Amino acid sequence: MSDSPVVAVALSGGIDSLVAGFLIKQRFKKVFGVHFTTGYEKDVPDVSALASVFGFPVHTIDLSREFETRVVDYFVSTYMAGRTPNPCLVCNMQIKFKALFDHAQKLGADLMATGHYATVVNRYTPGRKKIEQAWLERGTDLNKDQSYFLSMLSPEILDKLVFPLAGFTKNRVREFAGQHNLVPVVPGESQDICFLPDKNHGAFINAKTKVSPKPGPVVDSQGRIVGSHQGLHKFTVGQRRGINIPGPAPYYVKKIDMNTNTLHVCFKSDLAQKRMKVEQMAWNYPEKENIKNLTVQIRYGHKAAPADLDWDETLGIVTFDTPQNAVTPGQAAVFYHGNRVLGAGFIQ
Repeated sequence: MSDSPVVAVALSGGIDSLVAGFLIKQRFKKVFGVHFTTGYEKDVPDVSALASVFGFPVHTIDLSREFETRVVDYFVSTYMAGRTPNPCLVCNMQIKFKALFDHAQKLGADLMATGHYATVVNRYTPGRKKIEQAWLERGTDLNKDQSYFLSMLSPEILDKLVFPLAGFTKNRVREFAGQHNLVPVVPGESQDICFLPDKNHGAFINAKTKVSPKPGPVVDSQGRIVGSHQGLHKFTVGQRRGINIPGPAPYYVKKIDMNTNTLHVCFKSDLAQKRMKVEQMAWNYPEKENIKNLTVQIRYGHKAAPADLDWDETLGIVTFDTPQNAVTPGQAAVFYHGNRVLGAGFIQ
């Protein structure tokens, strides 16, 4: 790689990507934009407008086939197996920093930049010149930090990434955009799953699979049948809404048993657990055991909790200092030491 690398900046048309593109153009000499489509867009940005804003070419790349097979199919099959998928994390691994970056490299890119709120530590991190293996840290704005969704990226991929918003807060991004007349070309910003705008994953899965919902029993923590459900794929561990069964207190989903088609429920006080197993571990830290001040985040928005980690080959066994609510199979468990991401895996 030359001293003047070619950087592809991913542009969605939103405010974060616009500010990222502006900052990248200031920092690197050779820059072009890439915008990808999934086939689920309601509003398609004017890519020519993006090109005119920055003065560099912006390429549109159709990733609808890859998105369907690698993200949507994963989403559907995981729910159908009684687990809760994490499509944003898988999209980052399989689409943004795999399929999209592959296309960008064919167009001549050495590096890729995005508007993620996270910190990548590599040879291009200001003040860090000698990095043997790249790693990930939380972004400055902890309310917007997206390291959770980037936690399974390999060191080899991290070494080729630039996150110019690492030191920004969301408010600072808005101020910066206003100061430099950067106007988003797509309306608003959604925190929802991009291909599921109405949040009704049950109806989406029914439409995709053409499988009729299979009713089954709802069982409480005492083993008593307290009602029936209309398909296990509609539920996730920790869920309260949608159970629609009266009781002395609200019921929460405790367990989803696909073998017996049974939904197990409990009261909120019985939802927490102290141990969990984590599979498909991706690790990016010299040490594996006896790590002091280890914390584990079990879903986006969850405050990382202190825990101990033991290993059984590639399986992580986590014991929390304090029991945690809604430990959900299929969700990512991300391990931190301070702000540094040590590794991640999927809750078993």
